[in-house]
Amino acid sequence: MGANTAVAPPHKGSGLRTGTAKEPKRPRRRRDDRKAAWLFLAPALVGFALFYAYPTVRGVYYSLTDYNMLTPPAFTGLENYDHLIGDDQFWNALKVTGYYVVLNIGSQTLLALLLATLMHRLTRSVALRALLLVPWLVPNVTVGLVWLWLLDANLGFVNHVFDALGMETVGFFNSPGLAMPTIAAINTWAYTGYTALLLYAGMLQVPQHLYESASLDGAGEWRMFSRITLPLLRPVLALVLVVSLIGSFQIFDTIAVTTRGGPMGVTRVIYYYIYEQAFAQFHMGYASAVAVILALLLGVLTAVQMRLLRASRSDLA
Repeated sequence: MGANTAVAPPHKGSGLRTGTAKEPKRPRRRRDDRKAAWLFLAPALVGFALFYAYPTVRGVYYSLTDYNMLTPPAFTGLENYDHLIGDDQFWNALKVTGYYVVLNIGSQTLLALLLATLMHRLTRSVALRALLLVPWLVPNVTVGLVWLWLLDANLGFVNHVFDALGMETVGFFNSPGLAMPTIAAINTWAYTGYTALLLYAGMLQVPQHLYESASLDGAGEWRMFSRITLPLLRPVLALVLVVSLIGSFQIFDTIAVTTRGGPMGVTRVIYYYIYEQAFAQFHMGYASAVAVILALLLGVLTAVQMRLLRASRSDLA
């Protein structure tokens, strides 16, 4: 071969290496979003610390003291809790609250299930859903005042209707036997629509082909509800029951503007009892102890309820 003979460069596909090999690609560095996540979480965490965590710690501290808001708190240890065990008024308030919880959750859940089922099976009107939500949007104090005027024994519209029909007037808020059922009925009216919409949203997640198959097999509406809707609705129903339980134990507004714990203490629920101890008798330390016990009780009841209802499991999985 001559000296001037040119040597052709190797072809890319020939498998021969060139003089300069390509550098291996460096693995792409994964993007770290933790700083951005903490930045977005910071406002919520600050709000939680200021309005939940700090008051909780202060409340537990006050529960161990004798504090009347006029003098510095004096540490007394577990004296408030020892007094609470033998306090008949505390146990009566707890019993009254339990009675209200049973009335309110029972009526509210049954009516909400009925409304949600009717909307799911018959109509899906947006206007109807908006109307159901209106009572929930009204403040509780306003709801209590409106029903106080409507059910007043002397000037109330309902008793005027009874009088026009030749019936005796009824003291809804003055009768020991009717006062608490009346309070429960008022709050059922206010919250049933919202609860029904939550259940209705859960029913929309149930596959439609299950109802079609059951219908072809000759199943009626009640059988489809009990065998399909209710089992598959369990996680949403558990959420509704837990939220309703906590909200029922926190009833205060309606009682404060209607019965104020009367007549004869039949509507003095635990929240109103805490209010009386703290801001009427200035037993802030004792009121804090009652609040701590209530928080622990709600935690236990919520855990038991979630366990019994198997809220973390869904038959749709």
